[in-house]
Amino acid sequence: MKSNKTILVFAALIISSMVLAACGGGGLAADPVTLNWNWATEPPSLDPSLATDTTSVDVVGNTFAGLTKFDPVSGEVAPYLATSWESGEDADGNQTWTFHMREDVDWVKYNAESGKVEKQDRKVNAHDVVYGVKRTVDPATASDYSYVLYIVKNAAEVNGGSEELTVDDLGVVALDDYTVQFTLERSAGYFPAIAGMWIAYPMPQWAIEAGGDAWTEPENFVSNGPYVLESWIHGGELNLAKNPFWINADDVQIEYIHGLMIEEDSTAFALYENDELDDTSVPLPEMDRVKADPVLSADYYEAPTPCTYYYGFTNTKPPFDDVRVRTAFAQSIDRQSLIDNVTKGGQIPATSFAPPGIFGAPEPGKVGLPYDVDAANASLQSYLDDEGMTMEEFNDLDIILMHNTSEGHALIAAAVQQMWTDNLGADVRVENQEWGVYLKTTQNDAPLDGMPHIWRLGWCADYPDENNWIHEVFNSDEGENRTRSDNADFNALTVAAGAADSPAEREALYEQAEQMFAEEMVAYAPIYHYTTVRVTKPWLTRQFPPLGANNFYAWTLDDAARGQ
Repeated sequence: MKSNKTILVFAALIISSMVLAACGGGGLAADPVTLNWNWATEPPSLDPSLATDTTSVDVVGNTFAGLTKFDPVSGEVAPYLATSWESGEDADGNQTWTFHMREDVDWVKYNAESGKVEKQDRKVNAHDVVYGVKRTVDPATASDYSYVLYIVKNAAEVNGGSEELTVDDLGVVALDDYTVQFTLERSAGYFPAIAGMWIAYPMPQWAIEAGGDAWTEPENFVSNGPYVLESWIHGGELNLAKNPFWINADDVQIEYIHGLMIEEDSTAFALYENDELDDTSVPLPEMDRVKADPVLSADYYEAPTPCTYYYGFTNTKPPFDDVRVRTAFAQSIDRQSLIDNVTKGGQIPATSFAPPGIFGAPEPGKVGLPYDVDAANASLQSYLDDEGMTMEEFNDLDIILMHNTSEGHALIAAAVQQMWTDNLGADVRVENQEWGVYLKTTQNDAPLDGMPHIWRLGWCADYPDENNWIHEVFNSDEGENRTRSDNADFNALTVAAGAADSPAEREALYEQAEQMFAEEMVAYAPIYHYTTVRVTKPWLTRQFPPLGANNFYAWTLDDAARGQ
């Protein structure tokens, strides 16, 4: 999923705490155990079919439940709404996956007038799953993440607007009220992970049809997970309340998520130091102080996480439609210097896409283009010579590097911008946009005139397989492909890697695909593989799931310790 992880900031803000009224059965406690959290931005969408980024998925993943989930420690696929599943074949030899669902999960919504969580008159069932999958794939929904379901039979054709097939031809069916079966285009041992993703969640058809585009507003929002959407003040707060009808409600200790939308890490960090946030990221300028401070260093947590920070090139926009220009810009980035002097979080320099821990990922540094200023200049000079262009004329092209609004991204961009000036003599202008706008600007079908030449994104694993990386992000037939690259050999290679029966063969093919994309096509510039760098108050006991949403429902908070 697209990551909006930020790494810096400035200023201060005073946010008042919310007090909830006591309300009997289904109501919220008068003084709930409250987690003070920062979403860091406005979630672009709370619709499971439309969510694509880490912020939206954090909310959706705590208000909805899917067929499966990831164990927060091991990352292994675990039962959730489905109690068991098995693989088989249909009459044509296509792989099938059949999921057997529990029968005791309620649809619920929060009633602001009564202050209560209310059960809907129905249980979550297999038909809700089928509806959710069909809705995501339906081209009318315009889901930017529908390509992840292309592994389901006929999904790619239906989503592409086939005149012969409809959503009813998708390889998903309810065998009975609590058994759902998927038929795949090709074998995929990792499919139980996809089946648990938000785009395949059961969805409340009646609520969506009644609410229309506004169905995700609090007064219309129907969900089925550990929390409900209690309130959403756009641009200000988004708050979640415990679902008392949740199957494991007795195990959910944190009753309320008071969620802010502070983009500046420095502001959030100031609130953390004032005990107004219970957990936050560490701003880049504060990294050395945090590590040296006896109190803050005890709160500090740093560990690898399966995400990669990269700069994409718009491969169809001159002069980046020439591989020599892309090569020059990729090879003139000193990643280790950036990590040592700017990010300072123990990140791993990246020359390929998938990070360690993902099946099929090459070892860091094994493939891709290393930092090489001489080679970078030779590539750029070759382009200039063929075009009969001087460096001054090249700089007149007004090359733009864009990132979403964040002081951390701005610091990284400024450092890389200076590297391009020092190493190539290239002038690059840096721009930024608010997260939701930025995602639309950089879509692969957005107008080319408004598309920056270079743009920043992060990708975090949805499931631990290279199919989720080099294929689903960059394949131009079946992936997101914001780079707008188009190489039939590369596309065929990532498909073959996903379909291969032998794990060793899959690994070898994925390595070839990573090498082709980074060294031959040079469609992007990987920067680093993430680490989680956060501080957490001693009264909050939390987990750091390697995959999926933050699991607030499994965290605990000692209110008495916070009040001391």
